[in-house]
Amino acid sequence: MKLAIIGYGKMGKAVEKIAKEKGHEIIAIIDPNCDSCLKEINENNLRNVETCIDFTSPTAVIENIRRISRLGKNIVVGTTGWYEKMDEVEKIVKDNNIGLIWSGNFSIGVNALFAIVEKAAKIFNNLEEYDVLAHELHHRNKADSPSGTAKMLGKILVDNIDRKKKVVYEMLGRKVAAEEIHFSSTRGGLIPGTHAILFDSAVDTIEITHTARGREGFATGAVMAAEFISGKKGFYSIDDLMKKIIGGG
Repeated sequence: MKLAIIGYGKMGKAVEKIAKEKGHEIIAIIDPNCDSCLKEINENNLRNVETCIDFTSPTAVIENIRRISRLGKNIVVGTTGWYEKMDEVEKIVKDNNIGLIWSGNFSIGVNALFAIVEKAAKIFNNLEEYDVLAHELHHRNKADSPSGTAKMLGKILVDNIDRKKKVVYEMLGRKVAAEEIHFSSTRGGLIPGTHAILFDSAVDTIEITHTARGREGFATGAVMAAEFISGKKGFYSIDDLMKKIIGGG
């Protein structure tokens, strides 16, 4: 494939490495904050590009999607923190007749975690003596908190445990309500990412944890997503890619 990388931070560099290892061609790297990169998304810079992979920032990603869509290029969005504008982005994709796939976390292992947590939540829905709580840790330079992955995990839990109606991500200065799930966050150090879901009772605790060892897993998933979206039109999520990998659709 002929790819463009939008955003040349640590994730952009990891995507470049994995894409080249898989035999894909990097046509353009665009980042206004990078001295050696192209500075803007335009027709000339995306000439011959099939798909763009965006790992930028919540403040930049929507405008990036607009510009890339107008140029008729497909998009992989790994940037997080924009999900309140999901409907707007879906309309942009439809109006420009392109393909877009997004995820709060492109790690294939994390997406296997989503499937495991969904199954566990359905089990614990019938075990009312168990409460549920969660925690995530990331490096000190992560721009958003909670993580996009935490939000996705929180939604899975609420959708599958009837007694839980709401996920609370902020610090609690009070007792947690019975219908709430507290999903806390910590930022510091160089941690690539850890997410833990706990089902706790008076007699035991069952914990499901995913710990990333580096950015390669996220980058590999993003490149797989670019392969998946090649030639497609429409609005997709990582769930569509995972159905292809592990079955169920």
